Amino acid sequence: MIEAIRQRALELGFDDCRVTSALPPASLPHFQAWLDSGQHGEMAYLQRGLPKRAQLDLVLPGIRSVIVLAVNYHPTLGGSPTSAPPADRPQCAPSIPGQVARYARYQDYHERLAQPLQELAQTVDRLGGPGTRSLAYVDTGPILERDLAQRAGLGFVGKHTNLIRRRAGNWFFIAEILTTLELPPDPPEPNRCGQCTRCIAACPTQAITAPFQLDARRCISYLTIELRGPIPIELRPAIGNRIFGCDDCLEACPWNRFAHAGRLLREAARPDLDQPDLLELLSLDEETFRLRFRETPLWRCKRRGLRRNVCIALGNSGDPRAIPALQQAAHDPEPVVAEAARWAIERLQGQQPLPAD
Repeated sequence: MIEAIRQRALELGFDDCRVTSALPPASLPHFQAWLDSGQHGEMAYLQRGLPKRAQLDLVLPGIRSVIVLAVNYHPTLGGSPTSAPPADRPQCAPSIPGQVARYARYQDYHERLAQPLQELAQTVDRLGGPGTRSLAYVDTGPILERDLAQRAGLGFVGKHTNLIRRRAGNWFFIAEILTTLELPPDPPEPNRCGQCTRCIAACPTQAITAPFQLDARRCISYLTIELRGPIPIELRPAIGNRIFGCDDCLEACPWNRFAHAGRLLREAARPDLDQPDLLELLSLDEETFRLRFRETPLWRCKRRGLRRNVCIALGNSGDPRAIPALQQAAHDPEPVVAEAARWAIERLQGQQPLPAD
């Protein structure tokens, strides 16, 4: 039965399919200690969902197994001719380029993976027979998916706290199907980092405080996506031109030499997000922002958050051409945007930035 499920997963475009039990992850005490230390920052949903993360039958009563899936998003997928940006947007070199995390240079993966996940869940229910129930997740439910994936043998948690696959490096999404069907579990994947600490050295803000320990409050991905208020001034220079997420610790991993392109996201690439023009992004009104980013991960930080991030990236650019646009943004009705714009102007003008309001 498990081989039939794996075969169907591959047919649907998933790059790997593994199984683990529904037992609580062994890392749960460490996760609780991390929450207690406050290193999750403003991500309060992590604390709220803790009971379900600890006891999966609160998510799906009668659960017996977790099917864990991998979906590659290797960078070579970018530039699909079927996913080019609209023709009314000029194709030219950005005047001041920004940087978007590679996973976000696609249409929203939650939407793209929903249908194949549901189809695979239906296959599991059919193979399990009457009474079998399955529930699909892709980074949306209260489960410790990274830890379940390691226990299922999908990969191992690296020193940067992300999952690494020996055959795909760091560039992949994880999805799960929780099911009441009992399936034989795969063996866990042992850690294979060895003495390597490249990811720790690569972090621009020293957010990886020790091997396997991340202070999210310093992580650029957290700062540019999850944080709603002002980004701490002392961390702003290290953000560089990143406006949504950061790949530095992932890119540093030597296991990426085995990375390869997947299939499920091939038609979802957004090459217009490879090096977006910061000045153009700062000029987007609410409607244009919605039309351009509603179906991408960038929608998560909203226009206000993106404008805040763009202002900081422009302040780090060293390019005085950004000053007129920043002067307009300094009058933005959103305080977090106006403050970031003022900081950027002062930085470009070579002045010592004033403290945030």
